[in-house]
Amino acid sequence: MTERMSEEFYKWMQQLQEVDFVLVELTLYLDTHPEDYQAIQQYNEYAQKSKTLRQQIEQKYGPLMQYGQSYSGYPWNWNKPPWPWQM
Repeated sequence: MTERMSEEFYKWMQQLQEVDFVLVELTLYLDTHPEDYQAIQQYNEYAQKSKTLRQQIEQKYGPLMQYGQSYSGYPWNWNKPPWPWQM
């Protein structure tokens, strides 16, 4: 049986997915409009939002990304659910 995380966790994860979606779309746009200053400002704003959300989630629930992108708590906490496919 998979352990269910708190509603706060799922709320934060949804916010992170929404922010990261905006970043993907802005990246695609900026690939073809590299001199759009407002889009670059918006990209940087959302990049900061993404970073802040990730830090908040990881501080409370543990790492989100592997291979040095996220720190691990002690003891090693990569084996704690939920796994991405369980959300």
